Amino acid sequence: MAEKAMTLEEGTRQFHVGDLAVYPAHGVGRIEAIESREINGKKQDFYIMKILENGMVIMIPTDNVANVGLRDVIEKNDIPKVYAVMTHKGDGQQDNQTWNRRYREYMEKIKSGSLYDVAAVFRDLFVLKLTKDLSFGERKLLDTAQGLLLKELSLAKETDEKSMLTEIENLFAS
Repeated sequence: MAEKAMTLEEGTRQFHVGDLAVYPAHGVGRIEAIESREINGKKQDFYIMKILENGMVIMIPTDNVANVGLRDVIEKNDIPKVYAVMTHKGDGQQDNQTWNRRYREYMEKIKSGSLYDVAAVFRDLFVLKLTKDLSFGERKLLDTAQGLLLKELSLAKETDEKSMLTEIENLFAS
């Protein structure tokens, strides 16, 4: 394991081995190592991150953290803000769009890395599912959004995912 030779840009979060972080569209992972590799004759430092959900390993250049959207897991006191997004009544605009247009917009939100965007996608698809059958793509997106939400919220709240799912579903019960 190499030491960090480069200093990161001002304001960019520096991660350490063992830290939990969120990689957009893939979810929460643990920084397993920090390694140096030579690429095109130039030494480059990388975070080696293992995604908790599926064991996928991702190499992230340490100087590209901001560009890829790698961020900390949300704080416990931010959970009510995520719940507020989920309980906010949408503008209903999604009902008037074709499923493939909705799909593209939802994918962009999931890829943004923002848990608030993921919560909005979950909310819209969860509510839409109550009124009509979702397309295959929309069902997959709903599963993806739910998985991303559950993993991060359960870590932030220090609870299990099953309890977290029950809590989220209760938000929509009224």
